[in-house]
Amino acid sequence: MTTSPLSEGIVSGRLASDQLSENFADLHPQLEDHEALVAADRCYFCHDAPCMTACPTDIDIPLFIRQIATGTPEAAAKTIFSQNILGGMCARVCPTETLCEEVCVRETAEGKPVEIGRLQRYATDILMDSGVHPFERDVPTGKKIAVVGAGPAGLAAAHRLAMYGHDVTVLDSRAKAGGLNEFGIASYKSVDNFAAREVDWLLSIGGITVETGKALGGDLTLDALTADFDAVFLGIGLGGVNALGVEGEDKDGVLDAVDFISDLRQASELGSVEIGRDVVVIGGGMTAVDAAVQAKLLGALNVSLVYRRGRDRMNASQFEQDLAASKGVRIITNASPKAVIGNGAVREIEFEYTDDDLSATGQTVRLAADQVFKAIGQTLEGSGLPDLDGRKIAVDGTGRTSVQGVWAGGDCAAGGDDLTVTAVAEGRDAAEDIHATLTA
Repeated sequence: MTTSPLSEGIVSGRLASDQLSENFADLHPQLEDHEALVAADRCYFCHDAPCMTACPTDIDIPLFIRQIATGTPEAAAKTIFSQNILGGMCARVCPTETLCEEVCVRETAEGKPVEIGRLQRYATDILMDSGVHPFERDVPTGKKIAVVGAGPAGLAAAHRLAMYGHDVTVLDSRAKAGGLNEFGIASYKSVDNFAAREVDWLLSIGGITVETGKALGGDLTLDALTADFDAVFLGIGLGGVNALGVEGEDKDGVLDAVDFISDLRQASELGSVEIGRDVVVIGGGMTAVDAAVQAKLLGALNVSLVYRRGRDRMNASQFEQDLAASKGVRIITNASPKAVIGNGAVREIEFEYTDDDLSATGQTVRLAADQVFKAIGQTLEGSGLPDLDGRKIAVDGTGRTSVQGVWAGGDCAAGGDDLTVTAVAEGRDAAEDIHATLTA
């Protein structure tokens, strides 16, 4: 039974199943063979290509595009995977418009870059769909390594270490591996259960054991891990969510955006996910945009994304902002939450307008809201961790922490920019240093 988008409250089934399927279709569908050849033909195959410099994983972009242009997409995929074993997911979720494609010579000259992201997906999908794993595991070394966290950083580290012949045990607090790729990315960016399929494909190299329901703290301590394993890599991400710190935040209907995104990703039926009629998302990053867009796609009548600074300060890329606007999300900037209003459950949320320096103007506005999603950043959780740098684990350039034999990378480590592709690079580079240390 379908509920009208006009219905008040938080309900499921606001849209018919066929409409939901259309709404949540693949955001950037795979290129056809001819389309890929045409797109690859636009590449100048630059020497000292700026796109390579802009890629956090240092993929040889001109080489893999040339390989596509010459009809060898499988070779192109191996070029990609040699630097980024999660190249399939990164092709789907990377903000290429602010990384490799932003500095593309075609972008500079014509305002239309080579479609690097879609070409990367074209190549990686072909190889993965063939069931082939492009790398072989080396002779077993007898070394045992614990990887805590089965997200992009942990998986990248585990794969590289297993490739070198080490035995890797991946421990994760959730019931499934994948981290944010599985639980924290909009459904229209990763359709057909791709995140889980990518994990299975990655694990096919062998030498990696995944144990779920294992969280750092309590029975699983860093002391015990360092005693039982030759090395430890921490890729635990950021498990906590920042609070709004305003009156009424504990009212029903005020939720964490990451939980909403996770629930939607794990739902067997999109129509079963409950959504409000009037939804307000607070934040300015990718998570905020993902939550706002998906609320609209589920049938919410009014969706507002509210950010305390100007649009130019939003962490979400211009593409993401435009995507939200194109789906009917209203973006309100320079407004900070002041109070959540309602009798037990949220009915309105009050904001105060601010200047660019966050100084209050004294002007306020109230937005109707039966559901509010907080997307104002996440925090590190865990006890007995290595030394911190600010609110994250302090690491050096190779990912070494203050604890001997312990490395860290991804969102939990200081210095990164909280992107999937950066987490992959940090996990890979830490694995290289772990391998060098264990075989010295």
